[in-house]
Amino acid sequence: MNSFFASVEQQEQPHLAGKPVAVVPSMTEHTCAIAASYEAKAFGVKTGTIIRDALELCPHLNCVPARHDVYVDYHGRILAEADKHTRITKVWSIDEFSSRLWPCDQPMDKAVALAEKLRQGLFDNVGIALKCSIGLAPNSYLAKVAADMKKPNGLTILTHDNLKEKLFPMRLTDFPGIGANMEKRLNRAGIWTVEQIWNCSPKEFRKIWGSVDGEKLWYRLRGEDVPDRPENPKVMIGHSRVLDPQHRDIESAKQIGRRLLLKAAQRLRRYELLTNQISLSIRTTDDLKYGVAETCPALDDNLGLIQLYTKLWDGLIRQTKPYRLKKVSVTFDKLQSADHVTDNLIDFSDAKTRAFREKSRALSLSMDGLNRKYGGDKLSFGASPKTMAGFVGTKIAFSRIPDIAEFHE
Repeated sequence: MNSFFASVEQQEQPHLAGKPVAVVPSMTEHTCAIAASYEAKAFGVKTGTIIRDALELCPHLNCVPARHDVYVDYHGRILAEADKHTRITKVWSIDEFSSRLWPCDQPMDKAVALAEKLRQGLFDNVGIALKCSIGLAPNSYLAKVAADMKKPNGLTILTHDNLKEKLFPMRLTDFPGIGANMEKRLNRAGIWTVEQIWNCSPKEFRKIWGSVDGEKLWYRLRGEDVPDRPENPKVMIGHSRVLDPQHRDIESAKQIGRRLLLKAAQRLRRYELLTNQISLSIRTTDDLKYGVAETCPALDDNLGLIQLYTKLWDGLIRQTKPYRLKKVSVTFDKLQSADHVTDNLIDFSDAKTRAFREKSRALSLSMDGLNRKYGGDKLSFGASPKTMAGFVGTKIAFSRIPDIAEFHE
């Protein structure tokens, strides 16, 4: 999908159609665009542009607050439509998926017809304002490269016969996995062009890259279908929030942080996990960052986690004495399966503590059930300031697509 968040906003708000749009995390000139429509890009506004600079480039820019729940909903609708036409092999991110075509769809004329049918289905059944580019190639890596070659609404075909012609003129950083730092490493080794990579041996390029991923990239550039590595198990759960301007005082930020903690705790229980470490970090309005972490007995109950959060927050604020805060983050690390919860409770040294933990966990599970039935904030601990987005913490990251349930926790 092209300019996905901005295109969704143009679909949802017809008055924005054909106009420059920037999607922002908060309505302030000091934030940056997390997405820009093609009309905004024509003025030089792109992802990461500071809004005060964007408004100088495009004075009639329309800034709209990000609505991650809406984007996740459209993501589901896109996958449902795509599933009518082809199998979805892997979902890479909120706006990208790949499909290994069935043998009957692999002849070029049929593959092209399928691509156009898929695009038309998205326009007709999901949204006419949505834009998408499609790549056809021997493997999913080159299909992604091909899809990026022509935006918006492009269709690019790479075959074994035209790889040199299509790939050699491209910059190294046009390829997924080659960022600025890797480009510098390649340059130091005398690699400045795609053709030079092509002319290396796979073992030589693996040595230059510094890992087996370099050798895999070498083969993928030649159209070989190298399998992806298995996904790692979940190693952390957390939420963060860039604070709305009216919530940047210490007390409001503390309440937002506690709400982030409870959302993450509900996810812990939904995934049947426990945490052995809590990390808390804050960022001030002058971009100073502070953090603290503490190990703990394996926990997933609200009261136990709130006690530890309060201790960490008060200590961090007392130590740093910030004036105004810009961002709060809460993370659970060192996760383990909740199958060990019974053994874990036995580890507490006294019966009173064990009884408290058992009651707190039962209370937490009861709260989860009531909130799922009646809404995420119907039963909670303490007040939580109302945010412009209407929810706290849940957002889309490059490597993570939230469950729609998270927006109601």
